[in-house]
Amino acid sequence: MNNSTYYDYIFKVLLLGDSSVGKTCFLLRYSDDTFVENHISTIGLDYRLKMINLADNKIVKMQIWDTAGQDRFRAITKNYYKGAHGIILMFDVTSNLSFNNIKNWLLQIKENTSDKIQIVLVGNKIDAINRRAVSKEEAEKLAREYSLKYFETSAKENTNVQETFSFLTKEIYTIAEKNSINSNATLGVNKKKNSCCK
Repeated sequence: MNNSTYYDYIFKVLLLGDSSVGKTCFLLRYSDDTFVENHISTIGLDYRLKMINLADNKIVKMQIWDTAGQDRFRAITKNYYKGAHGIILMFDVTSNLSFNNIKNWLLQIKENTSDKIQIVLVGNKIDAINRRAVSKEEAEKLAREYSLKYFETSAKENTNVQETFSFLTKEIYTIAEKNSINSNATLGVNKKKNSCCK
């Protein structure tokens, strides 16, 4: 069976955050279960596909877009907000600057997406205990302020990577299912039925 053909839903998820917070390593850990210590900064955009089997036998095709965090690429990445269902917004717990910029990212998200988009806040690199600059309490306070779910992660040690994606997928799926029930067309979600089940 061709995994690119058979699915019930296709979800577009963006990885956002400043440069060097670990977005690419986070994505590669999730998609390929690999980790590269010194990764080259993403130029523009990159993406991975991931097929997910949910508990009720629904298949979700995840398009996960890894965006460059450098300022000069932000005009490019704005185009890719269109059609997004979820966002993983990441900062580096060893960098106060990346944490302080989260509010700027949230403002940009608000300007370019609908209020139905699902956002998860992620504090990455918790393995770097001796260099930690942002406390869990600070991050949780910010998450509460914006009504976001917060995860502390380590792409290096594979801590909470799967859990973050799993939570976000289920949140998007819940909305997709509600839209399917309440409308003949799936609002904001591209849906393609498995042809064998028609």
